[in-house]
Amino acid sequence: MRALWGWDEEAQRAFHAAVFAPGQWQIIAVDGVDAGMLHKEERPREVYLARIELHPDHQGRGIGSHLIRTLLRQARAQGRDLTLDVLAVNHRAQALYRRLGLHEVTRHGPDDRKIRMSSRPPRGGLLRPP
Repeated sequence: MRALWGWDEEAQRAFHAAVFAPGQWQIIAVDGVDAGMLHKEERPREVYLARIELHPDHQGRGIGSHLIRTLLRQARAQGRDLTLDVLAVNHRAQALYRRLGLHEVTRHGPDDRKIRMSSRPPRGGLLRPP
């Protein structure tokens, strides 16, 4: 967030309040400790990973990889793709998603700051060049 917009605590709280949907978010617990959250949307042709967040104390342990692999298996079993959006500046997350088999489909948003990734490789390459 800081890399794109800087940090404005009030704006972050307002954004969170506007999009927070407790019935759709799942708490990620590790050994009985809340470690993060996951929000996925079941869509007709895809499972959309809207958000996945892990507290820094729980990052780098394979937890996110395990969760995404589980979502990939569930989506495939249902004949759907797993899709998500990631900020273009979040190279660490992009590398993780690529290692897990997701592919860049397109870039969108102001200044192409978001990357759509999917478990289905794009036909004929990227829809829009990076």
